[in-house]
Amino acid sequence: MEERLFTPGPVRLPERVKNVLGKQIIHHRTEEFRREFLEVRELFKRLLHNPSDNFVFFSSSGTGAMESAVLNFFEEGDKVIVINCGKFGERWKQLAYHWKLEVIEYDVEWGKSFDPDVLAGIIKKNEDVKGVLYQISESSTGAYNDPYLIKEVIEYRDIITVADGITALGVYNIDPIKQGIDVLVGGSQKAFMLPPGLSMIWFSEKAERRLTNRAFYFNIKNELDKQKEGQTAFTPAISLILAFKESLSMLLAEGMNEVEKNYRNISERLKEAFTRSNMRIFPEKPAISMTVVFTEKADEIRKELLSRGIRVAGGQDKLKGKIFRISHMGVDSYEIAGLLYHLDSILYSMGIIKERGILQKTFGGG
Repeated sequence: MEERLFTPGPVRLPERVKNVLGKQIIHHRTEEFRREFLEVRELFKRLLHNPSDNFVFFSSSGTGAMESAVLNFFEEGDKVIVINCGKFGERWKQLAYHWKLEVIEYDVEWGKSFDPDVLAGIIKKNEDVKGVLYQISESSTGAYNDPYLIKEVIEYRDIITVADGITALGVYNIDPIKQGIDVLVGGSQKAFMLPPGLSMIWFSEKAERRLTNRAFYFNIKNELDKQKEGQTAFTPAISLILAFKESLSMLLAEGMNEVEKNYRNISERLKEAFTRSNMRIFPEKPAISMTVVFTEKADEIRKELLSRGIRVAGGQDKLKGKIFRISHMGVDSYEIAGLLYHLDSILYSMGIIKERGILQKTFGGG
């Protein structure tokens, strides 16, 4: 039985993507690859509603692009604010400390989102801050941080915003210029519906003026010169780039407004279903890329689902055994309804819900 993935990366691969990945590989130093790569770049520009060439792809996980952001836009000793709302906020903090930035930690209780007034107060006390690093969708807790609210706080200041959009790109209709994002990081294995191994980093003109030469492999200047011509400085993730063309084409054919609308619909219906079942949605302001439910029986529930060939994610660190996470990425409403059919049975048998079928009925609008 093929395992069904409802995890926030990797996600299930669409048939169109699998068909590309199953083809014989081509060589990257060829005209064929150059044409394909430039097409992918044009599609990525359309995704972000921006004609700028200021972005590169790396053969790495999303963490590689996060490290590139720290190395390429900040010098040793630069002061940055890290909004730490969970496991991946901690990763920003680890990267910033590792590369010897001066870190101001804005720690937020896990499950909550940042407070603009608190951020404004931190900046007021630290006028020499060079950057704010944060997650749009903190996938360890399911919390959402609104880029517009950060833009309102730092607008007209000489501060660049660095957003981890790894579980936001391909979910939200992101327009980095309108939302005040100066550096945007993404990864392939989330809503782009690809295997892990391809990351991307987009940057504004404001951030471009900060570019350094501190990195070697993750050097944006070196890669940008090559990639604008349809090549890469080092061996690219050839198959992933070719498959990226398919996933971007799928998203753009549907339209990102419609894509976001569909994700929001799934998110709101799941929230209603669990709330009506007297189960607690963990994040205060949920991201629409996943639903995170708090329960002391989280691991038991996950184990029962896995016995039925369904994998959902659990909690990390302090949330281990206390939450389960259902990804909306790479699945549709019918597949979510199928998951809820099994969850209804499991939760009823465990005595967590009192009415058999309530989750599926509520999600279906009954």
